[in-house]
Amino acid sequence: MHFFEILWAEASRSFTPLVLFLACIAFLLAKWVAIDKPRFKAMFFFIAAHLIGLVATAGFASVGSDASELLRTPTWILGAASLVGASATLLFAVILPRMRLHTPPIVQDVVVAIAMVGSTLGVLSRAGVNLSGLIATSAVFTAMLGFSLQDVIGNIAGGLALQVDNSIETGDWIKVGDVTGRVVEIRWRHTSVETRNWETVLIPNTVMTKSNVTILGRRRGQPTQLRRFIYFNVDWRFQPGDVVNVVQNAVRGAQLANVAREPQPNVVLLEMGESYGKYAVRYWLTDIAVDNATDSSVSACVYFALQRADMTLAMPAHAVFVTQETTDRKVIKTEKQVMRRRQLLSSLELFNGLSDAERTELARTMKYAPFARGEVMTRQGAEAHWLYLMEDGKAVVRVSDGLNDREVAQLEGPCFFGEMSLLTGEPRSATVVADSEVECFRLDKAAVQQIIDARPQLAEQLAKLLADRRVALQSAKENLTADAARERAAREANALLTRIRSFFALS
Repeated sequence: MHFFEILWAEASRSFTPLVLFLACIAFLLAKWVAIDKPRFKAMFFFIAAHLIGLVATAGFASVGSDASELLRTPTWILGAASLVGASATLLFAVILPRMRLHTPPIVQDVVVAIAMVGSTLGVLSRAGVNLSGLIATSAVFTAMLGFSLQDVIGNIAGGLALQVDNSIETGDWIKVGDVTGRVVEIRWRHTSVETRNWETVLIPNTVMTKSNVTILGRRRGQPTQLRRFIYFNVDWRFQPGDVVNVVQNAVRGAQLANVAREPQPNVVLLEMGESYGKYAVRYWLTDIAVDNATDSSVSACVYFALQRADMTLAMPAHAVFVTQETTDRKVIKTEKQVMRRRQLLSSLELFNGLSDAERTELARTMKYAPFARGEVMTRQGAEAHWLYLMEDGKAVVRVSDGLNDREVAQLEGPCFFGEMSLLTGEPRSATVVADSEVECFRLDKAAVQQIIDARPQLAEQLAKLLADRRVALQSAKENLTADAARERAAREANALLTRIRSFFALS
C-alpha cells in the first residue's frame, strides 16, 4: 500500500483531522482570548509527538516492518492526549468564559487529568490490552505509590477543597502563621502568597486546610477594609477629652488617601500611665497593600494636630535634660521665633503698610499652625476670623457648587489666604487643602484689632490693597481697560472699607 494511503488510514483511526481542526481554532483564538500558555505549549507538544508517531508508523507499515505495531498504540495515546488538550483549551478559555463561568486552574487540571486517564484506558482497551488483569496485578504497586504520595495527595485534596468552597480566593489578603500577603494562585500542591516585601511564599495546601487562616479586611456585606491602630502618648497636662477632640477632628477632616470615610476614624484613650495617657487613632484602611505608607500619613496628621493645639507628645517620666532651661535661654528662643515670623510678615504685600514695630507686635501674637499633607486648612462656608500665613509648603484651593468639587488655584509659600474672613468676617469662600507638609502661622482678629485701633488709617490701606488684588483678577478675566479697572477698584475699596470698619467697630 502506498505510504500516503497508510498515513491517511492511521490518521483517520486516531482522530488526527479532528485534533488538528481544534488546534487550529485554538491557535487563531489565542490572539483574542487569555489562554494558559503552559497548557497551550503542552497541547502542541502532544500534537507534534502524535504527528511524528503517525509518520513513523506509516513509514514502517509501508515497508512491512513489525515496528509499526509497536508504535501504533503510543501514537493513538498521544492522539487522545492531543484531543483532550485541544478540547480543554477551547472549553476553559473560550466556551465557559463566554458563558461567564470561570473555573479555577486546579479544577481545570483535575478535569484534564481525569480525561487523560480515561482516554488512555480507552485507547489501551481498543488496542486489546487486558485492563482488568493489569489493574489486578498493579494493586500492590498502587497501594505503595499511594502511601508514598500521601502528602502530595493531601495537598491536591486541600487545593480542591479551597477552590470548591470558595473560602479563600485569588486576591484575598491572608495571614497564616507569620506570613502575611496576597493570594495570587491556588495550585495542585501549594497556594502562592505574595508579601509586601516582594517575596512569594509557597504554602502547602495541607497547611492551609489544617491551620487557622485569617482573611484580612473581609466582612460579609461590607467593602474590603482593615482596621489599623496608630498609638501616641500625651501627658496629663492636657485633658483626655481635649486630646481626643483635637486629633479626631483633624483625622476626620483630612483628605487622606486609602483612609475609609465609613466607618469614620476615631480616637480612644487606651491606658492610663503614671505621667501620660496612651491614645490610639483607629481608622479603616481601604488598600491593604499600602498599610505602612497610610500609617505614616495618619501619624503625621496626629503630630501636626497636636502642634496646632499646643499639645506635646509625652516624654518618659525619668527623662533627664542636660541643658538647663534658664530664663535667658527662653528669651533667646522666643526672640528667634519672633524674628522668623517678622521676616515672613515683611515678605507679604498685605503687611507692607505696617511699621517695623507693628510687624513685631503681630509676630508675637502669631500662632504656629502646621499641617500635614491632605489636611483641610480651611473649609468653604466656615466662619473663622483669622488669617493663614504660609511660610513653606503647597496647598490647593477647591470650590464646591454643591454637586461638584473643582480645583481653582494652587498656593505655594510664602503666601497668605483667608484675609477677607479676617478683615470683614465673611465665611470662607473656598476650601484649602494642604498638598504637602505646610509650615504655617495663624493671625487672629484680636491681634489686628489692636493695631487698627491704634492707627485707624491702616484700614484704608488694607481696603485699597485687597480691592486692587480683587480687581486685578477680574480685569484679567474680563479684559477691563485701565480706566474701568481704576474706577472699579475705587468702588471696591470704599465697599471694603465700610465692611472693615463695621467688623472692627471703628468710628
